[in-house]
Amino acid sequence: MPTDDKRLILLTGASGYVGGRLLRVLVERGERVRCMARYPENLRSRVPDGVEVVAGDVMDRGSLDGALAGVGAAYYMVHAMASGAAFEDMEREGAANFGDAARRAGVGRLIYLGGLGDSDKGLSPHLRSRQRVGAILRASGVPTVEFRASIVIGSGSLSFEMVRALTERLPVMVTPRWVAVKAQPIAIGDLLGYLAAGLDASADGNPVFEIGGSDQVSYGEIMREYARQRGLRRVMIPVPVLSPRLSSLWLGLVTPLYARVGRILVESLRHETLVRDEAASRVFGIRPRGAREAIADALANEDREFAETRWSDAVSSSGPRPAWGGVRFGNRLVDVRERRVDVPPESAFAPIRRIGGDTGWYFADWLWRVRGFIDLLAGGVGIRRGRRDPEQLRVGDALDWWRVEAYEPDRRLRLFAEMRLPGRGWLEFEVRGAGGGSIIRQVATFDPVGLGGLLYWYLIYPVHGLVFGGMLRAICRAAAPGSRNNWRPHDRRGRACPPGANS
Repeated sequence: MPTDDKRLILLTGASGYVGGRLLRVLVERGERVRCMARYPENLRSRVPDGVEVVAGDVMDRGSLDGALAGVGAAYYMVHAMASGAAFEDMEREGAANFGDAARRAGVGRLIYLGGLGDSDKGLSPHLRSRQRVGAILRASGVPTVEFRASIVIGSGSLSFEMVRALTERLPVMVTPRWVAVKAQPIAIGDLLGYLAAGLDASADGNPVFEIGGSDQVSYGEIMREYARQRGLRRVMIPVPVLSPRLSSLWLGLVTPLYARVGRILVESLRHETLVRDEAASRVFGIRPRGAREAIADALANEDREFAETRWSDAVSSSGPRPAWGGVRFGNRLVDVRERRVDVPPESAFAPIRRIGGDTGWYFADWLWRVRGFIDLLAGGVGIRRGRRDPEQLRVGDALDWWRVEAYEPDRRLRLFAEMRLPGRGWLEFEVRGAGGGSIIRQVATFDPVGLGGLLYWYLIYPVHGLVFGGMLRAICRAAAPGSRNNWRPHDRRGRACPPGANS
């Protein structure tokens, strides 16, 4: 556990992708961490115990002195790429403010993540600004360690999500010239390793370390490798020109990026971002992964991180019923429903524990049987497997066409779909106590493969809405006071929850 005599580390950008993951790494190392955020109330519930969160804004000089007081090392993980045409001026001003405040506070070192690119060959405004920020921090007089990276591959990273969306949604792609430009992508785990090691590396001379993975590949090659690992067939038709403005609008239509950020990013993609100086490998001894392994890790880690998501945090603003089509998380589509029932959690969970097999699915069993028959015709497992035990579950059990992937008695059940689907599906139930009663939360998740997977989800969503909504209401009825919690098929009529259960 951290002790008071350890150095205090200030982390900016903890609400962002890299900063948020770096926070976890620093905490696991036992470091004392203070996070600075413009809106600290939005961050406090997301940081581990023992991490201090303070208000601060690099554009507000007066807010920085308190945030940097007593700090031994500070990570500068701030950018203004979403601020429009003035982002370069804002990034310069913010870096100057932070460097001056760090010098006044006696900070021992700054650690900064910038961008690769050969300034002798000209840089895009984004890359130029990234490198200029590093120069401003070095000029502050505080010893500075700068890392320069190219594309970051990890589930949730801007570049990876762009690759994912393009590859998943476009069976045929008309690709502009920037798709063939070489880069040296780095896995998020390797990037975090470098950033953490920067705390103890020598800062003499304000070193600049160029870091990247073991492969030099283009965006096109990254998309082909992603498609290979996802089992997709994709055709790319190169064209000689496609302006940054048109490219950014194209990205805004088919990826999570909106056009303003997309244009800034596309202008950067026209420049090679390759490691020319191998000093980082000599100093840190990190053996970075190649593109193929980085993509595989991103897909595998996504499953773990998605499974660990707290639905109460992720969709708290969506209300008791989802918007049409569900809520999108990355490439996954999520249908979230919850209801209250006036019984303790163990009683609320009882009908969930008995779901499937002879008990059935509490609502519209004939639809489940039809879907099972279709699955059998398609060569799937259908609904014939039943379940091992009518009362007890354990991880790994077959349950009709599902497989028990996670199980916590009286609290949580997650099922993975083994039916034939154009993607992967999960059905999860979570029960938590609430004011003398319980909240039952039901989450259906679909990870579509390609355009066919998206069409499948949206075409059958009206049926999903009927079945999942009816199932949750019937589970509430089975959990209500006076119920035997063991309905038989002829009893299940999908009637509404008892009085006291919220819609």
